Amino acid sequence: MALGAGTADVLRLVVLEGMGVALTGMGVGLVMAFGVARFLASFLFAVKTTDLSIFAGVSGLLGAVALMAAYVPARRAAKVDPMVALRYE
Repeated sequence: MALGAGTADVLRLVVLEGMGVALTGMGVGLVMAFGVARFLASFLFAVKTTDLSIFAGVSGLLGAVALMAAYVPARRAAKVDPMVALRYE
């Protein structure tokens, strides 16, 4: 912000970086979950191991938590006065 970035620019940058990491982790986790599902099928009774509604629900919940975890610090960073931040350094 001290170099001319607006509040919306700071919010967008921080949220996009946080969501990029979260979406990458969710993608890797989903691939691994589908891979391990065959192994877990022997332990489960009368439950489909590839129930897409469960995978979608958990992914949606994790995405919402990750979005809030990125948005709250981004909002705080956008509210910081640039002069205060520069003096702190």
